[in-house]
Order: sequence, then C-alpha cells, then structure tokens
Amino acid sequence: MRIQAAVAKSNSKSFAIEEIEMEPPRGDEILVRILGVGICHTDLVVRDAGEALFPFPAVLGHEGSGVVEEVGCDVTKVDVGDRVAITFRSCGECDRCQAGDASYCRHFPQLNSGGTRRDGSSPLKNNQGSISSNFFGQSSFATHALAYERNVIKIADGIATELAGPLGCGVQTGAGAIINALAVPKGASLLITGGGPVGLSAVMASKIQGCATVILIEPQESRRELALEFGATHTIDPTVVKDVSQVVREIVPLGVDYAFDSTGLEPVMQSAMQCLGSKGVLGVVGLSAVGTPVPGDVNQTVSMGQTIRGIVEGDSDPDIFIPQLMEHYLAGRLPYDRMISTYPMGEINQAIQDQHDGKCIKVVLLPN
Repeated sequence: MRIQAAVAKSNSKSFAIEEIEMEPPRGDEILVRILGVGICHTDLVVRDAGEALFPFPAVLGHEGSGVVEEVGCDVTKVDVGDRVAITFRSCGECDRCQAGDASYCRHFPQLNSGGTRRDGSSPLKNNQGSISSNFFGQSSFATHALAYERNVIKIADGIATELAGPLGCGVQTGAGAIINALAVPKGASLLITGGGPVGLSAVMASKIQGCATVILIEPQESRRELALEFGATHTIDPTVVKDVSQVVREIVPLGVDYAFDSTGLEPVMQSAMQCLGSKGVLGVVGLSAVGTPVPGDVNQTVSMGQTIRGIVEGDSDPDIFIPQLMEHYLAGRLPYDRMISTYPMGEINQAIQDQHDGKCIKVVLLPN
C-alpha cells in the first residue's frame, strides 16, 4: 500500500514528506492508521547522528497512536477498529522480559534501533530502494505504521486517540522514573533538572507520589510556571543563578533525597550530584554525548552512600504501566495533554523549530 511518511536522510537536518510503499502486515504484525505521533528528543538525536545510530534513509517516530486497520494471523491481543498507543518493542522471551523488565530486554537494540525486522527485511521502500523501518517497533512518522503485540496498548475511553502516543515514551519515561525506577516515597525531597516533556512528566508523578519538596531547574519561564501548576514546590532559573546547588541547599539544607536528570548534559548532572544528601539517588535518562563521564566524585559517592541510577523508558512494563498512566490522566492526576501542541505532519520541520525556540513544549503531529 502507498503511505505518506516523513523520511530522514543522511546529511540532512530536516525531514522530507514522501509517498512510499509499505508491505502488508506479516503474521505477527499490526497495521495501525496513525492519528497522532509525538516528536521525542530521541528522534532528533538519531536524525542528526545519521548512519552512526540508524541506517538511512529511514522513517523514525516512536510515539504513535491510532486505529488498528489490519492484524496478522498470529495476532490475538487487538482487533481491527481498536484504538491503540504504541510504545517500545521487547521480545517477551528473554530473562529480563520474563521478569517484567521489558525496557531492559536483551534484544532491545535490535528490535528498536536495528532498522529492520528481525529477519533483516524492511517493509518500507521508495523508488530508490529499501527504507529503514521498525524504529522502536513502529516508525510512526507516517500515515500508517506496522507494530507488534508487545508494543501496542489499547487506549482507555475518555482519552483522545491522537494524543495518546506520548504515553508510550516521553510521559512513560518521566513518570516511570519517579514511580517505578526511583520509587520516590511520600514525603521525600526531589530535584528535577530539565523541564521538557520528560521532566514535567516527572513533576506530575512527584505529586502522585506525595513528595514534600519538588524543585525544578529549567531556564524557560513558561515551563517553570507550568511545573508549579503540575506540583513543583520550587523552581530555579539556572541562567540567573551562579551556584544552583547552593540555592537548592537553601531549600533543603541536608541535600535532596532524590534527583532526576532529563537533560543528559554533563555540567547539569554534576550539579545535581552536588545537591544530593546522604544516601541520595540520582536517576539519569537523558541521551548524553559519547564519552560523557559518570557524574560525581567517587569519594563523595562512597562516603555519602549515594547511588547513580540509569533508567530506560521509566523501568516500564508497558502492558501494566501505560494503563496506570491512563487511569491517572482520567482521574486528573496526570494532565499531560496540557503540554501538547498539535501540528500537521507536513509541518514537521517547523514544529521542531518551534519546539527548539520554546514556542511549545511537546509536539504531536497529525498525519493528513
């Protein structure tokens, strides 16, 4: 079938809207008509890195949502007409998946960033040849995507189909870091660095957890204001503060119990470590430049019993956690849709620029 897609190409910092060919779903595949797809920082990192991270040309996009149009003969989880959100893919067979740690699947790299099906084929092509696909098991910067039983979740009634995609990555990552990975307890103090979609999702989750003190470090005023509405007790503008750790310790003299970094920036992570108290834990999710050292000083880390915790996709088992996020949203505890601005898919490059310029927080593209 012919579909429209935003295609990433080598040596290009923009996406090209093209009509391409997609194969029909195989036995284990699910054809989803995409109604909305979020733009995630990971999409842009891969686009800019080119062949170093993913084979090009490629269709990226990994926060898709839509309606099931066709299912393979082996699929039993969903039916034609079901509304679904699409998340990362996992094998379901390895020891990590069997233990409920789907985000640490032993086959995660191949299934999410290999650019092909497991047999090496791609269902996408244009007149020049094959196009890399299966990005996070979906490649949803398109009017249609092929997904799998392990990475589709039915959307609960009351949630707009086109806005459900960010639950599959950005919201899941930020909220899951606080609720699952760090399991921040009620009454704890928490520092969050970076007020993008992931950081703001962490703020909402901190309120769900009942944190006593929640401090957000973020340079953009509009994001700081929204964080206060979402549950932050304090915000700090790092562009006007010389020593962030000093300001944090004026709020929490003994240092914070937990810190969560969504920036991946070395100086920001180092500063977060200086804000930790005794036995404090720093959770890290941001994509850092290759070779970025682990933050902190080993002597301080040892003497204070501190922990640095890497987190992938919020330690989520999507079949369990995404429905929980939907419940929180419907109950008014996770108003993630307030972060979202929608754009036609044909305006993807303008949407990315607007997000970069701070004109919006979270972009969701609406395919034509």
